[in-house]
Amino acid sequence: MADLVALLERLRNTPAMNAKRAVQQAARVLNAPPGQGDRYALPGDDTAALRCGDQYQLLAIEGMLPSFVAKAPWFAGWSAVMANVSDIAAMGGRATAVVNAYWHHDDAAADELLRGIHDACERYGLLLAGGHTSLAPSNPTALAVAITGIAHRLLSTLHVKPGQLLAAVVDLDGQWHPGTTYWKAFEHKSAERLRRQLELLPRLAEDGLLLAARDISNAGLLGSLLMLLEATGCGARLDLDALPRPADSDLERWLLAFPSFGFLLTLDQAHWPDAQARFAAEGLSAAAIGVIDATGRLQAHAGTAQAEFWDFAQAPFTGLSAPDSPFHRKEVY
Repeated sequence: MADLVALLERLRNTPAMNAKRAVQQAARVLNAPPGQGDRYALPGDDTAALRCGDQYQLLAIEGMLPSFVAKAPWFAGWSAVMANVSDIAAMGGRATAVVNAYWHHDDAAADELLRGIHDACERYGLLLAGGHTSLAPSNPTALAVAITGIAHRLLSTLHVKPGQLLAAVVDLDGQWHPGTTYWKAFEHKSAERLRRQLELLPRLAEDGLLLAARDISNAGLLGSLLMLLEATGCGARLDLDALPRPADSDLERWLLAFPSFGFLLTLDQAHWPDAQARFAAEGLSAAAIGVIDATGRLQAHAGTAQAEFWDFAQAPFTGLSAPDSPFHRKEVY
């Protein structure tokens, strides 16, 4: 029990978790209640979604850490596209095109940056539509990449309700990028396989087998799960022993991981066998890892030990929640 409490305390206060809390500032400034009419830009969702007839136009953006862009320009370019593609898939969508904006002071490094963006677009089947370029000796090192997509049946955090099954799906056929939390599962895979794996989420959404999803991002599994739950004020009981993870990775490292293909899902229990079988057919590891409840608390257990990771009644995470959430704070908006 003491070991689990200590583990959760460390994970609760990582730089990535603190960075997500900074979203509270944007929530106060934007003053925009989510989910109004045809605007389905919801708290905790991976993209904005605008209704266009019988489908949704999806829009998202990723800004990369300047230190990452400086140290690994090709991988930063690739990762900016990869993270955006995952955001579109988590909404039940298919990515269509990206644009980029970058600032640099080194021509050779900027070439590597653009090559990473270009290579990822080719592998994922996206149009690299253009962007903004600034090269000057006094420039900082900075990169942002935006993406568009289309969804026919939307996955959203507002669909999360008590009683749903919580699941995780990850591509474990990969390796750690040295010295980072990035789990890379794309380097030795064909473009066709990468695209088939991503296609699973919109297909499962359109078949009515998934209700909500969120990609596992730089906040790790626990931070990503908080963003999945916070919109509706739900809680969950998470079984840490059930997580799909590499055989040689300890639990703490894996809970900090940012996998190239990794998603949290909610769905009806009856649909789980079908969904799990479809993931397995594409070489993905999927497992039921918990149950959504109405407590507003994220409880984690491992073996016989159980501890609380978060209580939305005590503290918001991003501060973004739907107006009908029991923990909605009107002053945020």
